[in-house]
Amino acid sequence: MLLSAPVAAESQCEALSETYSTSADMRITASEALPSKSEWGIAHCHVQGVTHEHTGIDGQEYGIRFELRLPEGWNHGFIHQFNGGTDGEVVPATGEVLPGTGSALARGFAVVSSDAGHDSYAQDAGLASGARFGLDPQARQDYGYAAVAKLHPLAVSLVEDFYATEVRYTYGVGRSNGGRHAMVAAARMPDAFDGLLVGYPGLNLPKAALQHAWDIQAFTAIEGDVRRAFSRDDLALVANAVRQSCDHLDGVEDGIVADIDACQEHFDIEQLRCEAGHPQACLSSAQVAALKAVHGGPHNSQGVPLYSDWPWDTGIASQNWRMWKLESPIDAWDNRPIIGVMGASALAQVFTTPPTEVAGDPASLEEYLLTFDLDSDAPLIHASNDTFSESAMAFMTPPGVDDPEMAEFKAAGGRMLVFHGTSDPVFSVNDTARWYRQLDHNHDGRADQFVRFYRVPGMPHGVDGVVTADIDFLSALTAWVEEGERPDAILAGVQPDNQEALDALGDISRPLCPYPQVARYRDGDKSSADSFVCE
Repeated sequence: MLLSAPVAAESQCEALSETYSTSADMRITASEALPSKSEWGIAHCHVQGVTHEHTGIDGQEYGIRFELRLPEGWNHGFIHQFNGGTDGEVVPATGEVLPGTGSALARGFAVVSSDAGHDSYAQDAGLASGARFGLDPQARQDYGYAAVAKLHPLAVSLVEDFYATEVRYTYGVGRSNGGRHAMVAAARMPDAFDGLLVGYPGLNLPKAALQHAWDIQAFTAIEGDVRRAFSRDDLALVANAVRQSCDHLDGVEDGIVADIDACQEHFDIEQLRCEAGHPQACLSSAQVAALKAVHGGPHNSQGVPLYSDWPWDTGIASQNWRMWKLESPIDAWDNRPIIGVMGASALAQVFTTPPTEVAGDPASLEEYLLTFDLDSDAPLIHASNDTFSESAMAFMTPPGVDDPEMAEFKAAGGRMLVFHGTSDPVFSVNDTARWYRQLDHNHDGRADQFVRFYRVPGMPHGVDGVVTADIDFLSALTAWVEEGERPDAILAGVQPDNQEALDALGDISRPLCPYPQVARYRDGDKSSADSFVCE
């Protein structure tokens, strides 16, 4: 019976829950055939299940819940979708690379997604619930790396059983924490993936979590309330000053700071300090000091860097940057920023050992960061004990993150495409650039044979703001893996629903250049990528 026949496919799909209901390591809890007229726009089999269930030392029930989507018009490809944040929720398995750029499911890929081994809503701990799993060492390990390793072979087997043929190409895609998952998989599972697509990764996530405490302390010192540290006009002032100092460095003034490295030499925040005779639009000395501290990255009292520095860039004026660092629109959080709520609960309960069980109200979470001691508390991201035998840095980061080689991934023929926005307020693009430079050094300047790294000008933690974020990274990766076409410049445009970018830039296109190259204007139509070269 051929699977291309809709009736046969529907029957086989609905039988999956019975076929795997008594499996020792996996239970299919539901399976349903969805038509092309569903919200997903493609006929496919939707499978839900759970694997590797256990009772934690905290008395909570854990398991790796997942969903798998099997398209009727399968292209023989499989994507493991790695999700962001602290996971804890089964996000629809569509294989979306960037919001607004289409799904891998619609292209014919089978896609799996999971909650990485814990349910964010299982415990009643207020805003601390999503990271409460950190009180169980196995749940920590699953979140860090084990859930992917456990689920992946089971999902591949399910796909191959369903279609009665082998998967031809296997990919992993993720952004933020999902990008970290992908980098961890390359190091821990070098033979598992033909291609990995890594978006703005938290490769040193526990260290980045220290930045949350650093930021909250620096910004709160200005007015006594992080939400009032900077107005929108204040940050627009900074962004405009960056633009005035740096926009021309790529050969054209177009609203885009493409040469971010040269910009760091040209821009000086001191020009905005309020002084006698200074124009009215200026920043107080406290504001300038705070921004300098935040961009310099967290340090202990001895001046030892604890994470990374950050580039000055125009995305500081975006709503995305503000929402993460200063003020969210969420009333239930008392409008506190994401780092002051989600960031605090994760640092307390997941990224330090032993974990600190924090109260789940906004004020308590912010207070945890305000009183976090970067001398005595920061080392806890490296700590372990008899109960929590792996430190946060051990279970969260790719092995060898400080001196990456990825020799086994390269030997297996793996390909990796990494992209990161220059205005990311959560994970510093400078940290990712350092990682790539060291990888390139370890491969005698030839890391680009199997890894390509792209910086997206002006992009914050997502596709918001004044940015050309309409980019088809998935096609670039699949062409590299399946046809041997190593990506060079990738076309980047303005997403049609990004009105902020359309208003500021117009309907333009630019070449997105591989690191360390920059898109420079040569001549011709300033709105066209054809008028720029990567050099």
